[in-house]
Amino acid sequence: MSLIKKINNFFSKAESTSVLGVSLHQHSFAFFSCPEQGESQFQQISSPLAEHPQQIKIQQEKYQLQGQCHLVLASSQTQIVQVDKPNIPENELNAALKWQIKDLVNHSPEDMVVDYFDGPILSGGNEKINVVCASKKELLALIGPLNQNGLTLKSITTEEFAFASLLSVQDDACLMVCQQPNEEIILLIVKQGKVFFSRRLRGFAQISTKTEEELSLGIVDNLNLEIQRSTDYFERQLKQAPIRSIEVIVPMANEALLARKLAENTNVAVNLLTMPEGFTHSREFAVSLGATKLNNMEPII
Repeated sequence: MSLIKKINNFFSKAESTSVLGVSLHQHSFAFFSCPEQGESQFQQISSPLAEHPQQIKIQQEKYQLQGQCHLVLASSQTQIVQVDKPNIPENELNAALKWQIKDLVNHSPEDMVVDYFDGPILSGGNEKINVVCASKKELLALIGPLNQNGLTLKSITTEEFAFASLLSVQDDACLMVCQQPNEEIILLIVKQGKVFFSRRLRGFAQISTKTEEELSLGIVDNLNLEIQRSTDYFERQLKQAPIRSIEVIVPMANEALLARKLAENTNVAVNLLTMPEGFTHSREFAVSLGATKLNNMEPII
């Protein structure tokens, strides 16, 4: 049973149709609120990561936030590692995974909350899983403000799944180039509504501050190199069919230029990700919005 299910067993609240998506960043957090009545709203709140629990409570009271809450952890709060899937019963997996990954992550098994999502089955039947790990202590500090005063915490997930939820389900593999404001870029490969591959890059957090000339003189080339490495791994190592398109969601003034420059070095279509209807101008809030639209995406923790 997931941590969220255990917590919700202690609460008996009528289901609300209001939804709240909260995405945490290193120096801020954002939320998307869609109440039963009234207009939807987005807000970005400056706050150090350690102060998020207190600030979330303040904003909940200020904006009277209610309903079903979906939380997206900051990338610095989670680690994702790929391991061989143990040959044990499913109900024993989470407990076993803590000890299998203890030397690969920064948390002790006693402070770990883990879950996993399946990776592709490699030739020879070797099955991989992607294990997501977070600190139990950090999660418990966040859960309180999001599970009281009219809020019910329904899911905790990662940026990867929140971004992927915005992509329509399709049979062909699609590579997503994703970024939250002032955070690092993430590369995802999504196929049939599932995350097949994810990679967190380094060195691109300030890409939105770069001029057209700076983007053209090296930055786009470096990003293209990372994209090529990822597609090569997906197609050659994982033995998957080639990707058919690239979708870009990197909210900045030169986003269209970035997409055009990426298109110059690939033979597949490169598009700006289409946001859900009514939210075309809310690209910087894609993750908090995506958290409320997980669809067939599994909440992680």
